[in-house]
Amino acid sequence: MDGQVQRRILVVDDDPTILNVWRRVLGPKWRRPALDNLEKKLFGATPPAAPPEVAFTIDTASQGMEGFQKVVSALAEGRPYNFALVDMRMPPGWDGLETILRMLEKDPQLEVAICSAFSDISREEVVKRVGRADLQWLKKPFELEVARDLAWKLSEQGVHRRQSR
Repeated sequence: MDGQVQRRILVVDDDPTILNVWRRVLGPKWRRPALDNLEKKLFGATPPAAPPEVAFTIDTASQGMEGFQKVVSALAEGRPYNFALVDMRMPPGWDGLETILRMLEKDPQLEVAICSAFSDISREEVVKRVGRADLQWLKKPFELEVARDLAWKLSEQGVHRRQSR
């Protein structure tokens, strides 16, 4: 489809409800919210052309090890994920930090974000261990527009990270 941008994301969360929310929030197709257009309309300028249509392919995993295995498979297929959203608490397996560290060990260009209600580890400690000061956090419960904006931002960052390597 002309102007369509493809993005692959991985959501790792032990709560099937959250996995379904992400599928619904990002659709199979979603047009980025045109907040810039609204701002331009409010201030009298001509809005720019509509942003490209984004087609998110969403894969899910209910445990950290399963998510890691999906990252490994995606790399082997030559279709790496643009980004991964990872919950911090996923008993009984790996926690979010372990999952992220293993994912980044295998795919250092992967963009990651934490989407969690709680963490047993402080943000500062997670940032220090992951080694990325720009690590994004989305607190549950989250607003759908905030989640969409984060998905757009992370997908763009993921593309740029891979292009710059």
